Order: sequence, then C-alpha cells, then structure tokens
Amino acid sequence: MNAIECDNLSRSFGSVRAVRELTFTVSTGSFFALLGPNGAGKTTLLKTLLNLIRPSGGRATVLGRDSTRLDACDFRRIGYVADGQDMPDWMTVGQLNAYCRPLYPTWDRDLEGRLMTVFDLPADRPLRKLSRGMAMKAALITNLAFRPELMILDEPFSGLDPLVRDDFIQGLLELPGDDRPRTVVVSSHDIDEVERLADDVGFLADGRLLVHEPADALRGRFRTVEIVGPGLAGPSPGGPPAAWLEVGRPAENVMRLVHGAFTPASEAELGASFPGCRVTARAMSLREIFLVLARRHQTASVEEAA
Repeated sequence: MNAIECDNLSRSFGSVRAVRELTFTVSTGSFFALLGPNGAGKTTLLKTLLNLIRPSGGRATVLGRDSTRLDACDFRRIGYVADGQDMPDWMTVGQLNAYCRPLYPTWDRDLEGRLMTVFDLPADRPLRKLSRGMAMKAALITNLAFRPELMILDEPFSGLDPLVRDDFIQGLLELPGDDRPRTVVVSSHDIDEVERLADDVGFLADGRLLVHEPADALRGRFRTVEIVGPGLAGPSPGGPPAAWLEVGRPAENVMRLVHGAFTPASEAELGASFPGCRVTARAMSLREIFLVLARRHQTASVEEAA
C-alpha cells in the first residue's frame, strides 16, 4: 500500500485553480520532497490531503483512507508541522508535551526525552518566549513522540537561520531507524535544503506536477553540456533533439545546452555529432533542474494563453 495516492486531485478557489488534476503516489517508507516556488500550490495540496480543505475534484487516499474521511483515529497516525501554525503560546514546552501525551496512545516518553535533549529545549520556557526555530522544534517533538506512520512537514525551514535548519534536519534524520516516521513528506521552496534528504521528488508549479521520480534518477538524466569547437554557428538541421531542453550559443564556437535524457553513451554520441569539438557534461542540482523545468512550463503557459 502506498502512503498517499492522488487521482486527478484538484482544488479551486473561485476562478483560481490552486491544484490541477494531480495524479501521483508516495511510496510507504520514502522521503518525498514536494518542491516548488511560493504560490505553486504546495500548501493547498497538503491541506487537501489532510482533510483541512475539501477537494474540488478527484480523490486522494492517505494511509489507505479516503482523505475526506480522515478522523481523530487517523490523525493519531499522522504528524503535521507547518510554518506559522497556531500553538498555545501561554504554555511552556513541558506543558505542551504533557497536554499532547494523552491524545496519542502510542506516545513514547523515552523518545520525548531524547528529542528534548537533541533539540536542547528548556521544558520550563513559555512558547511565546521561544525563537522561531525553537518553536518549530517544539512542534516537531509533539509530532515525533507519538511515532507517526506518516510525517508531513509544510515549509518547515522558512525563516530559520542555517544553524537551526541543520539542527532541525539532524534531529529528524539522526534518530534511530525505529524512531523515525516510516514515511516523510516535506514541502519547500528552498530546494537546496531538502536535496540531501529526499529519495523521491515532485516539482510543482502553477498547481501542476511537472515531474515526479526518484531523486537519483532525476539527477542521473539531467546534464549541462558545453560543446566547444568550429562549425557551431549555424542552426542544427531539423532543429535540436527533443531531449535538449535549453540551447544557447554564447559565442560562435560555443554551444551550451541542458540534456534531459542523458545516458553514459550520450557524451560519445554528442562527440560524434560534432567532430573536432570538445564536449563536457556536468551534473545538475535539483534546484538547477527545477529552474529549467519551471522556465519551460512558464513558456508553454504563455504560448497556451496566446
């Protein structure tokens, strides 16, 4: 069973289509990164999955349950930490933990104590006196301590300084295997922060899922290629191949392109196509790949509107 399944899931607000016919799955046991710029529809999608917002069309299942039927029993299996979520700021950290304990039959006091130590949180500090980063850590503890099967984190790194971000990530990743949630979904517009976390990636833009595949496969098939040598000034006969997503010619003897279907044989094939030229290929980060896909989507949207 997949942890999450979406089938043509949509959500509109009046004429604004925030989520557009999304069909994808999140495998149980994966660390799925939902990436995209602000306004892409990430938060709307997650709130729809959690039954905080009703879908306008399609359907989704979460841990095998229809998302529109999730109830208190289901939420004992799901953790949710979001940027800017409301917290009882008059409570201390210790009081918040004590309040949450009886709500979850699976709450682990030993794990709670270890997390308090890992995050170096003072139990007697009121939440209103915590920094933004410490408040996010307090929220994470109350979600990890009941050992959720699925953890959903919505922009957890927003506004955090680099040191606190690293503490947050290590606190989640460095837990022993049995203490970590089985499946984790993180949404973020800060792609660099989640690149080292994700084993599965989805890129969202304008409510549409541009790509969804394992992170290693995505990085494996994208390359920035530079070809240097004579005879590059004229256009390619018949136009560039479909796998060449961006082609630029900064100088008469230089061609740069993004190859979206790169294989071990591609470099030799390019060399044969441009004899006498030097061909170099460089791996791309998830951020660079997303920018290429986002620009192509933006161009296609403009052409469609015209």
